[in-house]
Amino acid sequence: MMDRSSDNTAALDVTKYPTAQILVQRCCEFFATVQDLTPGKDLEERLNKDFGPGSAFYEDFCSYIRQGLREGWVAETEVSGPNYKRGKIALPSAETQYFSITTVYMNSREDFKGQYHKHPNGEINCVVQIDDTAQLMGMQGWQGAGWTSPGPGTHHYPQVRGGALVALFFLPAGRIVYDATPDMPQPLSV
Repeated sequence: MMDRSSDNTAALDVTKYPTAQILVQRCCEFFATVQDLTPGKDLEERLNKDFGPGSAFYEDFCSYIRQGLREGWVAETEVSGPNYKRGKIALPSAETQYFSITTVYMNSREDFKGQYHKHPNGEINCVVQIDDTAQLMGMQGWQGAGWTSPGPGTHHYPQVRGGALVALFFLPAGRIVYDATPDMPQPLSV
């Protein structure tokens, strides 16, 4: 049984970690560019085209997340052991355009499934590979380096295969719920 209380943990005290402060600042700059866009397939395509590997935002996010793993402030709370951890970096606020900032570390060579959940307002995930072969399952299929963006009302298992990665994810209004089940229909617009 996975510990759902880990989602109720407090946000990280970023004042203790200069790199976390820089990450939050950089995320806020990114949010200013996407704040009026709706998560979903079209946004996922745009993010991978305009903000994918090689872009300044993507490369900065990867650098700060990898450094945060070394420093111990990324995904610091175990959900179900050392290969599935989560951590809140920032709660929704005016500064973050009311997005929350969360990290999830998952590590599995096989197809690993985490906690089933629903995104009432959608989700934006920056896939930060720790292992070059790691992939995250999005609503459009498996994604290595780059982005996924499940639309409003979608629900799924976070899934990883091929090694370790961190999903740096942003939730509009911080909304995520754990009452969805796999047998529920997906919304028409995924």
